[in-house]
Amino acid sequence: MQLRREETRPCDDDRRTFLEGTKGHLDQARAAADEVFGWRRPWSGSTAREGVWSNLRSADVLLLQLVSDTEVAGRASEVMALVKRHLDRDDPRRIRLAQRIRHIIAGEMTPSDRELLARALDSAYNNLDGELARVRSLRNILWTATFLVLAGVAGLALYGWFSPSSLSLCFAPEVGAGDANHVDVVCPSMEYHNRPPGTVPSSLALPRDIVTVEVAGLAGAALTVIASLRRIRGTSAPYMLPLASAVLKFPTGALSAFLGVLLIRGAFVPGLSNLDSRAQVLAWAAVFGAAQHLVTRLVDDRAQMTLSELGRPTDAVVDRENAAVMADDGPGPAGPIGPPAAPERAGAGFRGGPDADPDGGPEQEAPVRPPGREAGR
Repeated sequence: MQLRREETRPCDDDRRTFLEGTKGHLDQARAAADEVFGWRRPWSGSTAREGVWSNLRSADVLLLQLVSDTEVAGRASEVMALVKRHLDRDDPRRIRLAQRIRHIIAGEMTPSDRELLARALDSAYNNLDGELARVRSLRNILWTATFLVLAGVAGLALYGWFSPSSLSLCFAPEVGAGDANHVDVVCPSMEYHNRPPGTVPSSLALPRDIVTVEVAGLAGAALTVIASLRRIRGTSAPYMLPLASAVLKFPTGALSAFLGVLLIRGAFVPGLSNLDSRAQVLAWAAVFGAAQHLVTRLVDDRAQMTLSELGRPTDAVVDRENAAVMADDGPGPAGPIGPPAAPERAGAGFRGGPDADPDGGPEQEAPVRPPGREAGR
């Protein structure tokens, strides 16, 4: 609707270029939204959504060059909120916009102020896309790691099923002096009593032993996932990073349970070499399954840190060049900065918010913006 209204106004060559660019981005957004992926949706669906919002954001930047001065002044606070949330504190565009924001809102706007707003908005979108790209990258890494660990766990289970004696998790508890004429063998799936002396524990291993240990490890990992839910905070980011981090714990718990019981079987733990009952074997498997949290909690911390960095510009050290810009806080118009770019982006949007303003300018929340953009497909 806004674009149709702008098309009815008289336009020169520059304005016509902006109109054509805006319509081009909107057409690409429609094409990406209408694309049918079928069985490829789990891999390509999110990319299509990013393409939609990528082009919508590019159109939004170009549209800022087309609307009237009154409409630009009305959007100035929104742009300032996004800039404060996604540009560094010593960014020259943020500093200059903070100096000019009161004049823009008051209607004392120059052509260079419009260019400044468009360029600052474009840079804020770029930084937001970069932040969300890091979230998406970490999400993909976590899901890939989950798949690889799960494949390893399944491979161990299959190998143990077809060759149980080669990965035996059976124990031969020590017997008293009066019981030297027989031995007991304890496996994860079965206990054997009064066996002849010299019986090799691995010869009694069952194909389901490794699967049994891994299931106990999964149960232990599930407890740590439930316990970690209290630390998970909701996020407006479009990628379920906490979920990917939590799912990784399950196959890791199964793997750590197998390795833990195998270490006990190999007498790697001093003073703990032979378990006396099947219940002890499964209990230790559950303990080792829960112990995976010692490793995966580092992944949880990395995920929470990545999410907390969304929309938090760095407190960068102000260099001399930017300090000169900050010192120039006079009421004069902003210098020319050139036409804004509208690159193709990939990312996702969310609610902008205020933070410290270099000149104490007005603070106002930006509207909710859906996921970011990328070239239309």
